[in-house]
Amino acid sequence: MTTATAAPAATGSAATPASSSGDASPVSLPASFVVNIPGIADADLEPEPLDPSQIVSGEPVVTGKVLWECPDGRQIRGIWQITPGVVTDTEANELFVVVSGRATIEVEGGSVLEVGPGDACILREGDHTRWTVHETLRKAYHISL
Repeated sequence: MTTATAAPAATGSAATPASSSGDASPVSLPASFVVNIPGIADADLEPEPLDPSQIVSGEPVVTGKVLWECPDGRQIRGIWQITPGVVTDTEANELFVVVSGRATIEVEGGSVLEVGPGDACILREGDHTRWTVHETLRKAYHISL
């Protein structure tokens, strides 16, 4: 599933990554591992098509890769990328760190968040957001469902 090299660990665990089609295939990953997020080629990310109703302007393309998912599916860690454009979303409970790119995230009835490389951002489940992606944005994320 991932092209990243993983550091050996004393114990292993099974991850069940989800594909964009919703299929899950078990992948054995070590309990602890390292992944170089900028080093993962765009071609190694899987398409995650947007619902056309989410696109406000431009032709943004979303890709990603699930690196780990807990067996009950309530926690997911991975990489997500979006090309420039404007989209809307309803957020999950998420912590992410921007690896590259820039975006403005407008939270309905709340803050306007300017994010760029090195920024950590927390989004609250149920928040309605509008993302204006200025430069292709890549992030590492952890979602709790």
